[in-house]
Amino acid sequence: MESKPWLKMYPKSIPTQLDYEPRTVQSYLIDTARKYPKKTAIHFMGKEISYNELYESVLKMAHYLQGIGVKKGDRVAIMLPNCPQYVISYYASLFTGAVVVQTNPLYTERELEYQMKDSGAKIIIALDILYPRISKVIKQTKIEHVIVTAIKDYLPFPKNLMYPFIQKKDTGIVIQLNHEGNTHLFKKILEVGALTPIELEFDYENDLALLQYTGGTTGYPKGVMLTHKNLIANATACQAWIYKAKPAEETILGVLPFFHVYGMTTVLILSIMQAYKMVLLPKFDAKTTLKTIHKERPTIFPGAPTIYIGLLNHPERNKYDLSSIEACISGSAPLPVEVQQNFEKITGGKLVEGYGLTESSPVTHANFIWGQEYVTGSIGVPWPDTDAMIVSAETGKEAPHGQIGEIAVKGPQVMRGYWNRPDDTAETLKDGWLFTGDMGYMNKDGYFFVVDRKKDMIIAGGYNIYPREIEEVLYEHPAIQELVVAGIPDPYRGETVKAYVVLKEGSVVTEQELDEYARKFIAPYKVPKVYEFRKELPKTAVGKILRRTLIDEERKKVQQ
Repeated sequence: MESKPWLKMYPKSIPTQLDYEPRTVQSYLIDTARKYPKKTAIHFMGKEISYNELYESVLKMAHYLQGIGVKKGDRVAIMLPNCPQYVISYYASLFTGAVVVQTNPLYTERELEYQMKDSGAKIIIALDILYPRISKVIKQTKIEHVIVTAIKDYLPFPKNLMYPFIQKKDTGIVIQLNHEGNTHLFKKILEVGALTPIELEFDYENDLALLQYTGGTTGYPKGVMLTHKNLIANATACQAWIYKAKPAEETILGVLPFFHVYGMTTVLILSIMQAYKMVLLPKFDAKTTLKTIHKERPTIFPGAPTIYIGLLNHPERNKYDLSSIEACISGSAPLPVEVQQNFEKITGGKLVEGYGLTESSPVTHANFIWGQEYVTGSIGVPWPDTDAMIVSAETGKEAPHGQIGEIAVKGPQVMRGYWNRPDDTAETLKDGWLFTGDMGYMNKDGYFFVVDRKKDMIIAGGYNIYPREIEEVLYEHPAIQELVVAGIPDPYRGETVKAYVVLKEGSVVTEQELDEYARKFIAPYKVPKVYEFRKELPKTAVGKILRRTLIDEERKKVQQ
């Protein structure tokens, strides 16, 4: 079988091999701030921060962290939404040689306690409204200091005065904290502090930059160890893929949360490396995002299918001009064809599906944005310097073209392993290959197709059924806005196929109509036997639909 057939599909503008500079993630901020000191680095709800201002704030925070005991190799947790404080905290932590632990602000006390214990984080930087949650678990962890900030700290006048009242109305929480003891106020820290450069010795290939916890859909979340080399390699490949993007000229929309590895790589790191302007939104809200695109004119918009779906289906979408958007790579979940085509139609830009996982920093594959026709249903081809193959379940060896097996990848972006989990590491990393747990196949041109998660495959009456195939068919139905298909317990077939459906506003459709529709396109044994109509589906913060949550709900019903 031909080795790496995808390379012949590469447009001339994308090199198949790249040069990676042996340097740290934070070193790019020094270069960009020197080269473009007055250029806007961050736009946040009306406030703008230049690259020089950002660098100075990062230095002040880094010196302060060192002053309260942060040393090379220590873990610093960041529990913030997308905001300037996140960017400052992230790069300041790296300047001290610390390892960033990205922490979802939506975590419950139990989830927070587990992650802090497992990572051994020494410092946590968080929003003020999260302080009560942190204070309840801090004694069970190794956290020595809490640095607290508020959204209003980086809002322009008069928004900064109004925001506390909005926050109180929305959350019912009012926080008053003093800058004393082991509690530190972000604003106070930046009022003082040294601006002298920080110089430490780094091992680019082996020093960790990040502990990124996996979603924990199976068992407890695992800390993925990502090095400076891993993160720079992935961001460098991303830049090569979007080759029409010009350094210091693009504006990138940061609505994907930074605490998710995809948002972090494609916005937080790539922007600093390329001197882009980051337009940050603390959370996804369709109307706010539409308004922001209309006003700030972003050219690059990494996202997830649920984000694009939310924009397409907003009743006031036509009021806003989205034509500034030139390039979008969709990740975290399969991109329905209808969504891809409609989004390109209304923006005039390109939206393609990519693929990756936390363990690979995250991107390994993507469709070409320019230079080749989009291959419907495919996750695209491996990125530069990335190898991939399909491993047969029967033989354990590389499968021939078109045969389904497990996707395995190898490249400079692949993690060092799982934090304090040698057995899990050995199970996932074999001879340098990362076994993804995703089932798929490769065609003769080297395009890869995901049929489903290994663990999401439904076995009904002896048949292997892949939910994604059914979802692709049902997504074409004009009444459906969102859906997910899962295998639920069945006394006769072992499992049976169930579809959870969210309808478009004003649409009506019956189970029978959906059944008749599905039977036109897929074999009878794949057609859902049960439909459940819902107002919304459970999702992660990045918008990935939580299929396992729905399966767990079904299993609990059976046990009752």
